[in-house]
Amino acid sequence: MRQQQNGLGFATSDLGLGSWNTWDRMEFADVVRLLRRAVDAGVTLFDVAHYNMGPHAERSRTDLIFGEAIRAAGIAREEYELCGKLWLWDYPKTGFAEQLATSFDRIGVERAEAVVVGDYFERPDVPRIVTEVAEQIRLGRFDVWGVNNWDPEALDLALEFAGGEGMPAPRFAQLKYSVARRSMAEGPHFETGKLAVQASDIFEGGVLLGRQPTRKIGADPNGIRDAIKAAATDMAAVAAEFGVSPAQLAIAFCLACESVANVLFGVSSAKQFDDNLGALRLATEHGPDIRAALDHLCLDR
Repeated sequence: MRQQQNGLGFATSDLGLGSWNTWDRMEFADVVRLLRRAVDAGVTLFDVAHYNMGPHAERSRTDLIFGEAIRAAGIAREEYELCGKLWLWDYPKTGFAEQLATSFDRIGVERAEAVVVGDYFERPDVPRIVTEVAEQIRLGRFDVWGVNNWDPEALDLALEFAGGEGMPAPRFAQLKYSVARRSMAEGPHFETGKLAVQASDIFEGGVLLGRQPTRKIGADPNGIRDAIKAAATDMAAVAAEFGVSPAQLAIAFCLACESVANVLFGVSSAKQFDDNLGALRLATEHGPDIRAALDHLCLDR
C-alpha cells in the first residue's frame, strides 16, 4: 500500500491513522494490537499530536500513548512514517523546537517524516513561521511540512515568502474533507496542484455515519453539522446500493478525489480498521461512480 511518490512529499500509505480522541479511549493492549495490525496491513502513516496548550490541553497525551504502544507492538522506526503537529495557540511563546523536543521525547524518536502546522485564532506571523520551519528542516527534525485549516490568504503568503527566500514551502494541507464538506479542499490551491490535500475528519466525528458521538468532535465551519446529520440517511442508502459500509464509502469518496494524496481516519477497534480497509479496493474499482452518486450531498458549495 505504501506509495513511492505522492503529493505529500514523502513516501507513505494511501491511508493513515489519526490519534485524536481514539487511543486514549481504548485499552492499552488494544492500541498495541491495532498499531501492529495497521502496519502489517500496509497502513504505515501515523498522525500523532501532542497537547500541552490550547483547546485540547485537557486531552490525554496521545504522543506518549503512541510511543509506548509502538514499542510494545515491536514495530521498528523504519516500518512507519510519523506526521507530527506544531501548534500556534501559544506561538511564539512556545516555539517549534520546544514543541518537537517534547513530542519526540514522549514518542521516543529523533525525527518525523512530516509535520503539520496547526490552525490559528488570529492571523499568524507567516514569514516567521516559514523561517522557523525551514530551520527545523535544516536541522533534520523532519523532511516536509503542511498546514492545518489555513485560509487562502495565509497559504498564498507562505508559498510566496518561501519561494522568494528559497525556503521549503508547505507541500500539503490537512483539511476537513468529506462527502458533505468539500469547499475547503476543492479550492484553487489544490485544483492547480500547488498543494495536495491530506483529508481528515472525513466522518465528521461519526455524524456522517449516523452515529451520535458523546466525545468532543471537530469544529463545524459554516454551521452545517445539523444538515450533515440529516445527510447520513442518504449516505447509508448509497452505501447499501454499492453493498458496502458507510465508512468504506466515505473513505473511497475521498480517495477518488484527484487532489487527495492521503486519507486520515480514526478508529477505536480492530473491527473498524478492517472494515475501513475495504475502501481501497472500492475507490480503485468504483471511484468515479461513487463521487457521482454522492455529488448531491455536498452541503457547502
